[in-house]
Amino acid sequence: MHKRVMDTDALAEDLIIAVEQMVRYVRHSAVAGGLSTAAASAIGRLSRGGPCRLSELARAEGVSQPNMTQLVTRMERAGLVRRVADDNDGRAVLVEATDSGLDVFRRRRAERAQALDLLIGELTEPEQQAVRIALPALARAIQDRQTHD
Repeated sequence: MHKRVMDTDALAEDLIIAVEQMVRYVRHSAVAGGLSTAAASAIGRLSRGGPCRLSELARAEGVSQPNMTQLVTRMERAGLVRRVADDNDGRAVLVEATDSGLDVFRRRRAERAQALDLLIGELTEPEQQAVRIALPALARAIQDRQTHD
């Protein structure tokens, strides 16, 4: 039992290191729009999830509302997002990605996909097969955990 726990701990540690390296590599490969990491993350969230309140965006991104307000203001000036009235609550304002913001998001995603494709292409066929099996399984486990939390 003790050996299995140690093996699992070592596997988790190796996986964390590999994921961190991969994320850094792929993130640095995306240069479209010249966005900061925070701006890229926020525009990505808006692109995937649609318009949301500034407070919800701040919470989802793990930043304070004043910081998100500043970021949204900079992104708005760059034409990546806009503030619109919430049809369900006339007092509230939603932040949504503009067509330009959606275009930057798509280009950045394509750059990241290309970088990852190049990495995977350097793997042996058995390693590529392992990636095809392991990553969707991990994504499914994450989604299941988020659904139950």
